[in-house]
Amino acid sequence: MHGRRAPHLPSWAPWVFSDNGEDRHPHQPPMTLPPADGVSRSAPSFRADLLERFRAQVQGQDLWVFGYASLLWRPEFDAREQHITRVFGWHRALKMWSRLNRGSPDCPGLVFALLPGGSCQGVAYRVAKADADDVLQRLWAREMPMDVYTPCWLPCPTPAGPVQALAFTLPKSSASYTGHLPPETYRQIFQNASGRFGTTLDYARQTYDSLLAHGIHDRALAALLRHAD
Repeated sequence: MHGRRAPHLPSWAPWVFSDNGEDRHPHQPPMTLPPADGVSRSAPSFRADLLERFRAQVQGQDLWVFGYASLLWRPEFDAREQHITRVFGWHRALKMWSRLNRGSPDCPGLVFALLPGGSCQGVAYRVAKADADDVLQRLWAREMPMDVYTPCWLPCPTPAGPVQALAFTLPKSSASYTGHLPPETYRQIFQNASGRFGTTLDYARQTYDSLLAHGIHDRALAALLRHAD
């Protein structure tokens, strides 16, 4: 099957930032975000507005999604086609704190993020336009329940030419970004961190195994996993 070009996106589309709700202190008030009309809104209102913008962009179009971590082994949607691809200007890194899914407040775990710089191999999935809106909303519920990620459109090469694919990225200004972690910290996290969906170590290994199954060799992740031995 051949890829299809994604629709032209408005100039504001690629970069829309979110707040970092997962890591907000439980007693801290919700972040307010100044919209164009000058009236402040709470983060939940902003999330709804942001989702509606993305829904409008894919209306009547196929939806392309870039998978670089758990979407490789648990996409939870049917794709009409998929291609190994590489995005430039971003790289996969196990550098996002997880205090619920793969860790706890007392022992935070880690999940992958797409961080600025470098490049990243992954998979571009095409969802048929008939399913695009439903899949987008389900992806949003899965990846954006607390607005930690920043959703954006990234150009992905395919055999039929470049497409714009939805990706969930993380700015280094986010409170969820770990910054540099020494080997001993990774070792302790791999040994101890566990959350409602399992351990950080299992999550990292599943991602690594899925990358290998797709013919993608992530040397940085392989080096990290040696800290678990």
